[in-house]
Amino acid sequence: MMILKLKSVLREKFGSINKIYIQEKRIGIMTKKYTVLIEKDEEGWLISEVMELPGCHTQAKTMDQLLERTKEAIQAYIDTSEEKDISEFVGIQQIEV
Repeated sequence: MMILKLKSVLREKFGSINKIYIQEKRIGIMTKKYTVLIEKDEEGWLISEVMELPGCHTQAKTMDQLLERTKEAIQAYIDTSEEKDISEFVGIQQIEV
């Protein structure tokens, strides 16, 4: 529920959301695609949030650096997470009230 509210707020604030797919690269394991929300803050930093992995986010000044750091954040999340309950990103809805 919290992720849905966050997505609604970001959608309302920024108008559009970039979706980027990051592939997990692990030896002997198939790759997996993740949906990443990317926004730019008021100081120019790019911030990524991995929708399927609650709390998995990072920031950088360039898109290339952000994507590399996001891959590292995903790998660290997967390597340290005891529970492998990864949610599936379904979509974003904009609701007017």
